[in-house]
Amino acid sequence: MSAWRKAGCVTVLLLVCAVGCAAPLVTMMSAAGALARDDGGVSGGDAVSGAAVQIPERMLAAYTRAATSVADTVPKCRGMRWQILAGIARIESNHASGRNVSAGGDVTPRILGPVLNGSGVGDNTTAFLDTDGGRWDGDSRYERAVGPLQFLPQTFRAYGKDGNEDGRVDPHNVDDAALAAAVYLCGDGRNLDDRGQLKKALFAYNNSDTYVADVLEWIEAYDAAAQKPDLIEATGTARTVLAAALEQKGVPYSWGGGSANGPTTGVCCSPGGQDGQGLAGFDCSGLTTYAFARAGVRLPRTAAAQAGVGTRIPASAGFKALKPGDLVFYGSVPTDDRTIHHVGIYLGNGQMINAARPGTRVRVDSVSAMADYAGGARIL
Repeated sequence: MSAWRKAGCVTVLLLVCAVGCAAPLVTMMSAAGALARDDGGVSGGDAVSGAAVQIPERMLAAYTRAATSVADTVPKCRGMRWQILAGIARIESNHASGRNVSAGGDVTPRILGPVLNGSGVGDNTTAFLDTDGGRWDGDSRYERAVGPLQFLPQTFRAYGKDGNEDGRVDPHNVDDAALAAAVYLCGDGRNLDDRGQLKKALFAYNNSDTYVADVLEWIEAYDAAAQKPDLIEATGTARTVLAAALEQKGVPYSWGGGSANGPTTGVCCSPGGQDGQGLAGFDCSGLTTYAFARAGVRLPRTAAAQAGVGTRIPASAGFKALKPGDLVFYGSVPTDDRTIHHVGIYLGNGQMINAARPGTRVRVDSVSAMADYAGGARIL
């Protein structure tokens, strides 16, 4: 655990779419996907493929296993799920990106944070002297955060567990590190389904407002992606539209991509610089164009133009005014369709299917994922 932000590790030292389809990261945490269990409420959440949430399968397996097995160590913990561990690991190491992860969970080459010698790197201005003789961090003078979950050596000694039961406890093993993180976050029995207690746990991991906000965004995204939306509320043509859109889950976002016939290569370039010309997929309005075309409904190609079709549902009416199959819009000025930059399709139960932004894939998100809700449109 560390006292710095950018080095990215736990904070408390244990001394005892084309033309307007680029959506921001989600900014609100929800408890969706937290499934209670008879053994104390600790759950790995819904089964989901790594490809669907853009997490390497071996890493996801470690998070899921840790979320389930933490009950053996902290039986009073409630609400632990893989999405929480994945949110932290996404910020700490991007799921060990660029490293090899063996079948046994060992990460090579090792992931090491900056040397905590007080030089100011990673916002650290206090020197932390070595506590492990360089065993885990390769430095016998100062501390460094270690492993995919970025523990300080002395903290890992206190919380480290043999997550894969191979007889070793190693912060550079994702099974061991994930279980250690789960134990640490659970504390003496937190209810992580409660937003306040979840935030408290994350602040204990890294005492930074920015860090906690970033992790919560990813937890929200993984919660939404893990949902298995059914179409019970949808009937007739709306059901056809939604089924068509859901079949595209996992297809890459491509700026300018998608047509009434399916995924296409896109164009250059998104506001963030993504060139869709080499990537077949959908942007937000490309996905809606395709899904509605499956039901015989032709839509304009851009999100802003789609807002002018059908019966407009004002933002002031709130999310409750939406019905499955409605288009859902986001824009800087809710009453001015010219500002609309994103569109999705409402699934029901507060969720939408959408192509969120460059670097993601078609997925299910909460309709509260963005702050600039601009209402909807009822086409069907």
